[in-house]
Amino acid sequence: MSLHPTLQPYADAWTHSIEAISELVTPLVEGEWNRRTPCPGWSVRDIVSHVIGLECEMLGDPRPIHTLPRDLYHVTNEQQRYMEMQVDVRRHHTAPEMTSELEYTIIRRNRQLRNESREPGAKIRGLYGRETALEVAMRTRAFDVWVHEQDLRTALGVPGNIDSPGAHIARDMLLSALPKVVARDAGAPRSSAIVFDVHGPIEFLRTIRVDINGRGTLETSPALGPAATFALDWETFFRLACGRVTPESVSDRIKAEGDPGLTAAILRHFAVTP
Repeated sequence: MSLHPTLQPYADAWTHSIEAISELVTPLVEGEWNRRTPCPGWSVRDIVSHVIGLECEMLGDPRPIHTLPRDLYHVTNEQQRYMEMQVDVRRHHTAPEMTSELEYTIIRRNRQLRNESREPGAKIRGLYGRETALEVAMRTRAFDVWVHEQDLRTALGVPGNIDSPGAHIARDMLLSALPKVVARDAGAPRSSAIVFDVHGPIEFLRTIRVDINGRGTLETSPALGPAATFALDWETFFRLACGRVTPESVSDRIKAEGDPGLTAAILRHFAVTP
């Protein structure tokens, strides 16, 4: 294995999650591929199509030439149109076609990772045709496949892996988005602190401190007299942050203390994935 040590955790997490996805969908009968998932507008087939499509882009395959239907209610901007292309082009594929393409894509990507010798900062062509660092691309793919593994597990009623390697990468990526959520989007007061106390298979206590200039930073130290405190379980945290549930639908699983207007604003802006 020639993969840089910094990249290995992302490769391991990606492998764990994408193999779990393969195990989940291989035995499905045709009708089960049409089950709705928590990902807005997407079925089980659509999730798997999305995963296949983005892994093919990581392999350098050309994007499909395809015209999207005009009646896709969940597609409202160019970013969503970009993502939908790989999905819609596979909407009429059969179960055997889906599983065989997924397996072939996994084989190709594993071979690519085995032969990867570039540095983490090496620039590659990423999503939307933008140049990005290899490390960023691999971290994003590990995050994405873990989130979609969870979408599939929810749709199929097969819970699991919420503390897997991918879950830890998801935790770090979602936490990194919190300063913007709290300071800019929710408009938390300057010189204040907001505490998140998360329990469950993955547990952590984090503070977002908003400085005198209104900038937020993520800290591991607790805060005395925070402006707001949120206590919730890990599953609720990541489903909220990934836009899979609304604050109202999981209000019984969130204990929020502090200014009601501020806590409501933070929860309203909590979803950070597109």
